[in-house]
Amino acid sequence: MLIVALLRCTDLRAEVDPLTGAVSRDPRTASLSAADAAALEHALRIADTWGGRVLALTAGGPEADGPLREALALGAEVRRVPLHSSYIEELAVDERSLAKLVVSALGENRPDLVLCADRSADRGTGALPAFVAHELGVVQAPGLVALQVEGDQLVAERRLDFGRRERMRVPLPAVCSVEGAGVRLRRASLPASLAAANATIPLVDVALPASPVRVVQARPTRPRPRHLPAPTGTSRERLLALTGALLSHEPPTVVGPVGAAEAADALLDFLVRHGYLSEARTGWAVP
Repeated sequence: MLIVALLRCTDLRAEVDPLTGAVSRDPRTASLSAADAAALEHALRIADTWGGRVLALTAGGPEADGPLREALALGAEVRRVPLHSSYIEELAVDERSLAKLVVSALGENRPDLVLCADRSADRGTGALPAFVAHELGVVQAPGLVALQVEGDQLVAERRLDFGRRERMRVPLPAVCSVEGAGVRLRRASLPASLAAANATIPLVDVALPASPVRVVQARPTRPRPRHLPAPTGTSRERLLALTGALLSHEPPTVVGPVGAAEAADALLDFLVRHGYLSEARTGWAVP
């Protein structure tokens, strides 16, 4: 029996510059989220019960090698699909293309069970398990809080509204996504950790399918502040300069009634006039 744990290894404390929108990650702090760690622990428990083997698979850069070595120390096979792109472009990859990528990395070895997190710590869409189940042509059990083996059957428990729980038997093969609750990842022994510390992570070079999403550039969530010179003169003159009491102000502009295209042009002209845009945009499609 082959049990695949799809993991997302990323920096859980990535910093985003509010002015430039640049994302900075530290490869030394890349780790598994609570949900990814729970998926790996469930895979190890089920493999121990049914005598199967666990394959920890992830798609990402070299920063994922550290968490994969931890999975290797726990007795799992590991494999990484390299993504040759920036972090922003990696986040923009749609979930269906990512699902095709990881399924292609499995090759002819079709898994009996795929376990993954219900949602990743950085992407957070929760759509990957459904696309993986579609690519494999198997059933899906989403949002599980408990997963256990009863004889030759897999019993799952899912959280419902109003404090209710749903118990169901999952037919194999299947894709199960779990929450990061109720399960903690076991610790590897010291000899196993030392043996896996410098292990080489096998790479599977699979071409990423074409994505309909294309990242042009990363922009800040708010415009940059403009630098204005400090007022000079006496206290009264500085106060008047700061409040603008003696300055002539632009009267309010009334736009309308006009069509959507004319209103959009007036808004863009206002942003250019006040320095929020460097130049007027042309060719905007207005529905």
